Amino acid sequence: MAWYKEFGLTEIIFIALFAVFYAGYLFRVIRLGIKLKTPYHRIFIKLALRSVYFALFIVALLGPSYGGSKKEVKSVGKDIMICVDLSKSMDAFDIQPTRLEKIKYELKKIVDAFNSDRIGVVIFSSEAFMQCPLTYDQNALNLFIETMNSGLVPGGGTDFGPPLKMALSKLTEETEGPSTQAKSKVIILISDGEDFGDDTDAIANKIENESIKLFALGIGTQQGGNIYAANGLKRDREGKVVLTKLNAESLQKIANKTDGQYFEINDSRNDVSRMINTIGKIEGELRDAKMLDVTANKYFYYLLAAAVLLLVDIVLSLKTVKI
Repeated sequence: MAWYKEFGLTEIIFIALFAVFYAGYLFRVIRLGIKLKTPYHRIFIKLALRSVYFALFIVALLGPSYGGSKKEVKSVGKDIMICVDLSKSMDAFDIQPTRLEKIKYELKKIVDAFNSDRIGVVIFSSEAFMQCPLTYDQNALNLFIETMNSGLVPGGGTDFGPPLKMALSKLTEETEGPSTQAKSKVIILISDGEDFGDDTDAIANKIENESIKLFALGIGTQQGGNIYAANGLKRDREGKVVLTKLNAESLQKIANKTDGQYFEINDSRNDVSRMINTIGKIEGELRDAKMLDVTANKYFYYLLAAAVLLLVDIVLSLKTVKI
């Protein structure tokens, strides 16, 4: 037999209170019986009955478990690589407080939603860098997310090719055998959609050939937004204030090519929860299966017996002192 919890301070307090209060009660009844010179032995019948159902209550509280059996416990999960655009256009403030700060907030929700899956993070602009390899460690992921800023990557525009190539490489090199399911591997591409690369279509074809779904999350507005600079608003070489707009078409195209979907965050719409639900419906890969010994908590039998004896105690009326 096993126990759900160990005998501890709570049980000791209950037993001590029962003993103290009942000892006081016994002392009064016995003293009264001696004074009146009348039998008081029936008090011990009640004491025995109450001690039994009190003990049963304590046993039920401890949770006796027995009846061992074997149960298979399966560990199922997905591998998710998140590619986050950190180009200067992500500092635009058409999405408050900025596009990047909004994405950082939403990324923490994504990490929390897929806490049983492995997640990795790639940051990019014109080049890509591995920010965090595939991991189950949510604290590490949130720390990397919190430190994201556009200064972590070199400028020069946005290119989807390098981050997608890196994400594909990390997902495919994690393959450990023929049982690995490509459909349990996901890429999330987050950007304002301004792609200036030339190899994006070629990488998208490779992702499609590997049967890996790519989900694109665009952030920004069609009206566009400005970018803060050290001396005011960011300007181009001609002195004009830079206006960066969401380019949804390139993100939609690459998502559709890999049988994924496009989602968006703008001034009136936030599809992050819908994206989480969509990815959550993807079947995970069986990573591990173990046979564990399982015992059933049978506290209710003891609780039922105690309740019956309590009812008998209430119904059974015994004069503890005869007068």
